Amino acid sequence: MKRLTEFDVPQDPSFSQAVIDWQRAHGRHTLPWQNTRDPYRVWLSEIMLQQTQVAAVLGYYARFLERFPSVHDLAGAPIEDVMAHWSGLGYYTRARNLHACAVRVVNEYGGEFPVAPSLLADLPGIGRSTAAAITAFAHGTRAAILDGNVKRVFARVFGVEGYPGEKRIEDALWRRADALLPEDGMESYTQGLMDLGATLCTRSRPACPRCPLQARCVAYATGRTEELPVRKPKKTTPEKRAEMLVLLHDGCVLLEQRPASGIWGGLLSLPEVGGHAASDTRRDGDPALAASARRFGAVEEVQALLPLVHVFTHYKLHIHPHKVVLGERGATPPGHVWVRLATVGDAALPAPVKKLLVDLAQPGLFG
Repeated sequence: MKRLTEFDVPQDPSFSQAVIDWQRAHGRHTLPWQNTRDPYRVWLSEIMLQQTQVAAVLGYYARFLERFPSVHDLAGAPIEDVMAHWSGLGYYTRARNLHACAVRVVNEYGGEFPVAPSLLADLPGIGRSTAAAITAFAHGTRAAILDGNVKRVFARVFGVEGYPGEKRIEDALWRRADALLPEDGMESYTQGLMDLGATLCTRSRPACPRCPLQARCVAYATGRTEELPVRKPKKTTPEKRAEMLVLLHDGCVLLEQRPASGIWGGLLSLPEVGGHAASDTRRDGDPALAASARRFGAVEEVQALLPLVHVFTHYKLHIHPHKVVLGERGATPPGHVWVRLATVGDAALPAPVKKLLVDLAQPGLFG
C-alpha cells in the first residue's frame, strides 16, 4: 500500500457532488453573466469581480457591455474611454489590463479567447484561478479555481492551519483543489464553490446549518469557524498626506493626467503639491501651495476645503483639497486639461476626487 505524504491529497467525488447538487438547487442562477458561454462576457465579469462585491459590479457590467459589446469594440477603444467607464470601481490596474488583454486577444487570437487555461493565464490581468473560471464557464474545461472565497471554504472544511496567502499553504490548497475536481458538471461545481463562499461560508457569521458541507467541516466540528482561515498577520498601515489644488476659472476645473503606472494610473486627477508624502511632512498654509497655484494663473482666492480620507490596500491617504479661484488662466501645462464642472462627473477620475468635485459643482457651493 502506498504511503501518503503531505503532497498527496486523496480524491473525494462525494465532495464535488455535494457542491454540484447544492448549487443546482440553491445556488445563484440569475446574475447577468450567468447562463452564457460567451467567453467575452464571462471574462469581463470575472475581472470585475476580482476583489469587488457582486452588488458593486452589476451596474458597471451593464454599462460596460453597452459601450463595449464585443472584445473588438473594447480593443479598438481609446484607453481613456475604458478608464472613464471603469471610474469608481477601483483597482484601476484591472481596467488597463482589461484593455491590454482585449488588444492581445484580437491581435493574437483573431478575437477568440483561447480555451487552454495556460494560454488564458498568459494574458494581462488573468491569473491561474481566473483563467480556470473563464474556461470552465465558457467551455466546461476541467480546471481548478482558488479565489478568496474558495480558500475560505477549503480552510474551514479541511481544517487548514496557516495563512492561505503564504506560499506553502497556498500550494497545498492548489493540490487539494486539483484533486477534488469532478469528472463532469464543471460549471455547477465552479459556481457552487463561489456561491458557498459568497452566500453561506462568509467571513463573519457563516450560515453553517444551511451548508451542504457541514457534516464534513472540521471548523464547524471543532468550533473554529471564526478562527479559520487564519488571518493575514497584521501590519501597521502607513498614513500619507496629499495637498490637492482645485483650480477654478470660468466654470471649469483644471485636471492633470496621472502616469500610466502607480496609484490611480492613467486617470485624471487634481494637481498635487509634492505627491503622496508622509502624513506629518506638510501642514495647511505651506507657502509651496500658493507658489504652486500661481503656476497656473493669477490667483484671486485660496480656501482650504474639508479634508477627506481614502484607503488603499497598502496605505491610508489624507487628502487636503484647496479651492483656488483664478482671475486669469496661465498657459495650460502639458498633461493638464480644463474640464467644465457641469460634465466633470463623466471624466475618468479617482472615486474620492470625483465625489469631491461633483459635490462642489452643486449650485452655490463654489460661491
